[in-house]
Amino acid sequence: MKRRQLIGYVGTGLVTAVATNIVSYLPANAQSSGVSVQWLGHTCFLFTSGGTKILVNPFRTVGCTAKYRPPKVNADLVLISSQLLDEGAVDGLPGNPKLVYEPGVYEFKGIKLQGISIDHDRKGGKQFGKNIAWKWQQGGVNFLHLGGAAAPISIEQKILMGRPDVLLIPVGGSGKAYNAEEAKQAIAVLNPKLIIPTHYRTQAADPAACDIAPLDEFLNIMSGTGIQRSNVDNVVLSPKNLPEKATIQVLSYKF
Repeated sequence: MKRRQLIGYVGTGLVTAVATNIVSYLPANAQSSGVSVQWLGHTCFLFTSGGTKILVNPFRTVGCTAKYRPPKVNADLVLISSQLLDEGAVDGLPGNPKLVYEPGVYEFKGIKLQGISIDHDRKGGKQFGKNIAWKWQQGGVNFLHLGGAAAPISIEQKILMGRPDVLLIPVGGSGKAYNAEEAKQAIAVLNPKLIIPTHYRTQAADPAACDIAPLDEFLNIMSGTGIQRSNVDNVVLSPKNLPEKATIQVLSYKF
């Protein structure tokens, strides 16, 4: 099957993305040995397995992300959910990673990815436009990163998203992302094994310029769901260590 290959280079900016064939298959064992998931703050994560690094939603340090370290890390592929500053700031990333920022089906080094469009606000996208949820399998684990989704998941979107092993979901609210109750509803629709909350207030926030809620609001409303807390910013996941029953994984950011 021929897949869409609209891939840009970070160095060329978002406007001048080019179509390029970058399919390069990895050995099967490189795709089944697990994946390291590192939280870099807000909705930004680095996924590493088989020598391939995927960076999702690098941000600019302002407002709710003011005191995080700039997520300028080496990556092979960068996925962004929108061109807003808290999830689409690609200037200054090291190296020359590939960049994907539009919905569609892609393939990169044997990893199949899909970008699924969902409204970025509760007004049909009229306020903040569209958000892209990213779905892919890496290290034998099915990931779904919802970016800054704020709209309910439709039947059509649910079909495309499937049932993720690991769901990364915004929980802090504001005009452009789920609040705790909306996140709970989306989790019920998607039925993931592991839930990693994103987009919530931490001590990184500028108090005068951040309108998102802390994590506790989400954890309180998810009472009855198991919680795993880590004192580090990363977790290594594989098909063998995923929980049988839905569990929330909380990672720590070291300031």
